[in-house]
Amino acid sequence: MELALTSRTDGDFEIIEVGGEIDVYTAPRLREAIVTAVEAGHTKLIIDVQRVDFLDSTGLGVLVGALKRVRADGGSLDIVCTQERILKIFQITGLDKVFGLHASIEDARATPA
Repeated sequence: MELALTSRTDGDFEIIEVGGEIDVYTAPRLREAIVTAVEAGHTKLIIDVQRVDFLDSTGLGVLVGALKRVRADGGSLDIVCTQERILKIFQITGLDKVFGLHASIEDARATPA
Protein backbone atom coordinates (compact mmCIF):
# COMPACT_ATOMS: atom_id res chain seq x y z
CA MET A 1 0.00 0.00 0.00
CA GLU A 2 1.15 3.51 -0.75
CA LEU A 3 1.85 6.25 1.74
CA ALA A 4 -0.24 9.41 1.47
CA LEU A 5 1.30 12.58 2.91
CA THR A 6 -0.05 16.10 3.13
CA SER A 7 1.46 19.00 5.02
CA ARG A 8 -0.05 22.31 6.00
CA THR A 9 0.81 25.17 8.28
CA ASP A 10 -1.78 26.12 10.88
CA GLY A 11 -0.62 29.04 13.00
CA ASP A 12 2.53 27.98 14.86
CA PHE A 13 2.04 24.35 13.92
CA GLU A 14 3.05 22.29 10.93
CA ILE A 15 0.54 19.49 10.51
CA ILE A 16 1.57 16.39 8.58
CA GLU A 17 -1.29 14.05 7.78
CA VAL A 18 -0.31 10.49 6.98
CA GLY A 19 -2.33 7.68 5.45
CA GLY A 20 -1.55 4.11 4.41
CA GLU A 21 1.38 2.09 5.70
CA ILE A 22 4.49 3.40 7.42
CA ASP A 23 7.10 0.70 6.96
CA VAL A 24 10.69 0.17 5.84
CA TYR A 25 9.73 1.16 2.27
CA THR A 26 7.62 4.25 2.98
CA ALA A 27 9.22 5.62 6.19
CA PRO A 28 11.90 7.55 4.24
CA ARG A 29 9.13 9.63 2.63
CA LEU A 30 7.75 10.52 6.05
CA ARG A 31 11.26 11.36 7.28
CA GLU A 32 11.74 13.61 4.23
CA ALA A 33 8.46 15.46 4.91
CA ILE A 34 9.47 16.02 8.54
CA VAL A 35 12.99 17.18 7.64
CA THR A 36 11.54 19.58 5.06
CA ALA A 37 9.18 21.05 7.67
CA VAL A 38 11.95 21.46 10.26
CA GLU A 39 14.36 22.97 7.74
CA ALA A 40 11.61 25.47 6.84
CA GLY A 41 11.68 26.60 10.47
CA HIS A 42 8.74 24.61 11.85
CA THR A 43 9.51 23.19 15.30
CA LYS A 44 5.96 22.51 16.48
CA LEU A 45 4.85 19.43 14.58
CA ILE A 46 1.60 17.52 14.70
CA ILE A 47 1.68 14.16 12.94
CA ASP A 48 -1.83 12.92 12.20
CA VAL A 49 -1.81 9.12 11.79
CA GLN A 50 -5.59 8.65 11.87
CA ARG A 51 -5.53 7.10 8.37
CA VAL A 52 -2.48 4.90 8.95
CA ASP A 53 -3.22 1.19 8.54
CA PHE A 54 0.19 -0.14 9.57
CA LEU A 55 3.16 1.20 11.52
CA ASP A 56 6.38 -0.77 11.99
CA SER A 57 9.60 -0.17 13.90
CA THR A 58 11.10 1.80 11.01
CA GLY A 59 8.20 4.23 11.18
CA LEU A 60 8.53 4.51 14.96
CA GLY A 61 12.22 5.24 14.47
CA VAL A 62 11.40 8.10 12.11
CA LEU A 63 8.98 9.57 14.67
CA VAL A 64 11.50 9.24 17.53
CA GLY A 65 14.23 10.83 15.41
CA ALA A 66 11.90 13.70 14.51
CA LEU A 67 11.01 14.22 18.17
CA LYS A 68 14.69 14.44 19.15
CA ARG A 69 15.33 16.90 16.34
CA VAL A 70 12.49 19.31 17.18
CA ARG A 71 13.16 19.08 20.94
CA ALA A 72 16.78 20.10 20.29
CA ASP A 73 15.33 23.29 18.77
CA GLY A 74 12.92 23.81 21.68
CA GLY A 75 9.98 22.45 19.69
CA SER A 76 7.42 19.70 20.10
CA LEU A 77 5.98 16.76 18.22
CA ASP A 78 2.50 15.51 18.99
CA ILE A 79 0.67 12.60 17.41
CA VAL A 80 -3.04 12.42 16.59
CA CYS A 81 -4.31 8.85 16.80
CA THR A 82 -7.46 7.14 18.05
CA GLN A 83 -6.95 3.76 16.37
CA GLU A 84 -6.58 1.04 18.98
CA ARG A 85 -4.12 -1.08 16.99
CA ILE A 86 -1.78 1.86 16.37
CA LEU A 87 -2.12 3.13 19.96
CA LYS A 88 -1.24 -0.36 21.16
CA ILE A 89 2.09 -0.14 19.30
CA PHE A 90 2.90 3.06 21.18
CA GLN A 91 1.88 1.43 24.49
CA ILE A 92 3.84 -1.79 23.94
CA THR A 93 7.00 0.15 23.07
CA GLY A 94 6.55 2.63 25.92
CA LEU A 95 6.44 5.49 23.43
CA ASP A 96 3.02 6.53 24.75
CA LYS A 97 5.05 8.07 27.62
CA VAL A 98 7.34 9.90 25.18
CA PHE A 99 4.90 11.34 22.67
CA GLY A 100 1.84 13.42 23.32
CA LEU A 101 -0.99 11.29 21.90
CA HIS A 102 -4.20 13.15 21.10
CA ALA A 103 -7.67 12.34 19.80
CA SER A 104 -7.75 15.31 17.38
CA ILE A 105 -5.63 18.06 15.85
CA GLU A 106 -7.52 20.56 18.01
CA ASP A 107 -6.53 18.64 21.17
CA ALA A 108 -2.91 18.55 20.07
CA ARG A 109 -2.88 22.30 19.36
CA ALA A 110 -4.37 23.05 22.78
CA THR A 111 -1.63 21.17 24.65
CA PRO A 112 1.11 23.40 26.03
CA ALA A 113 4.56 22.43 24.74
